Amino acid sequence: MKTIDNIDFSGKRALIRVDFNVPLNDQFDITDDTRMRAAVPTIEKILSDGGSVILMSHLGRPKEGPEEKFSLKHLSGHLSKLLKKEVLFAGDCIGDEARELADKLEAGQVLLLENLRFYKEETKGDEAFAKKLSELADVYVNDAFGTAHRAHASTTIVAKFFPEAKCFGYIMANELASIEKVLSDTKKPYVAIIGGAKVSSKIDIIENLLDKADELIIGGGMMFTFIKAQGGKIGNSMCEDDYLETARQIMAAAKARGVRIHIPADAIIADNFSNDANTRESSSDNIPDEWLGLDIGTNSIKKFNEVIEKAKTILWNGPMGVFEMSNFEEGTRSIAEAIVKATEKGAFSLIGGGDSVAAINQFGLQEKVSYVSTGGGALLESMEGKVLPGIKAIEES
Repeated sequence: MKTIDNIDFSGKRALIRVDFNVPLNDQFDITDDTRMRAAVPTIEKILSDGGSVILMSHLGRPKEGPEEKFSLKHLSGHLSKLLKKEVLFAGDCIGDEARELADKLEAGQVLLLENLRFYKEETKGDEAFAKKLSELADVYVNDAFGTAHRAHASTTIVAKFFPEAKCFGYIMANELASIEKVLSDTKKPYVAIIGGAKVSSKIDIIENLLDKADELIIGGGMMFTFIKAQGGKIGNSMCEDDYLETARQIMAAAKARGVRIHIPADAIIADNFSNDANTRESSSDNIPDEWLGLDIGTNSIKKFNEVIEKAKTILWNGPMGVFEMSNFEEGTRSIAEAIVKATEKGAFSLIGGGDSVAAINQFGLQEKVSYVSTGGGALLESMEGKVLPGIKAIEES
């Protein structure tokens, strides 16, 4: 794997694709700077070598060219504070202004380009647009794992213009090393915890994990598709009836390969999808009509914790219930705490997927697991065994 540690950036301008797609409030203040802070080590390494840095990113989904609310100029002040130095800003990502500012960059300086997606050519993977970006620098660094599954101009196409001068930043390198530990370089027992709302969005990842995991824990809304597939009564709980046969096939495949699949035996049920609803505990396969399951139950928590705490490799993708509501967070919280305990005993734990990351952050446990992924779709596609365009573009000579 070629990373920034393999290159001396002295006297060089580095064009870095970062993921600064951060949330902003109505006053354009950043409400979560996690992605920006994560990029700082890569930037600082290049600057310490005596290089200069040109940062490019998207922000939001602008539809028709430039929009004030999606301008990266709102990020430059905070980025200056993070880097403890002035960050220059170009009001365009290509064109005369960007080129002139890039040409004048001196060692130790940082330039932030305007939103790449103000041009439709970015998401179309336009080669001419990518060439204009490439002309700003000497070296290309991809440090945006969250967009590595997109064959966009700045994430993939631009790399072809740097045949001998392209590499991964620290975020990408850490993501790839962590994925390797849960896909190839695994220690046994390997426990995969898959939750979330729908079986349909997790079929490929589950099927890929059946060749790798020893234990597969199913939770979240998708558990009810598996329970109904076995003849259970699930009341008004979420269910994908089109995937009942798929659920049965997954269970049969798991059994055939010696993978123990764990489906919650009990659930916290409610008479309404609300934090104020009436609640009680029920067996998960005998839920009354008009009631719906919104979290896993006490016995399931106990059983799952026992399985997780014995693990040496853990992948967690998807919550156990509607953790955003305090009355239905216990299942997800307990899973997170069990993962922390296993990690403290020496297990490697990878947390990935937007909801799992939100949960681990909500419970303040993000520093107590091995790695929290920055990529949602990119991580899922990696777990499915797909080769991501942004990674292939760097690894190809």
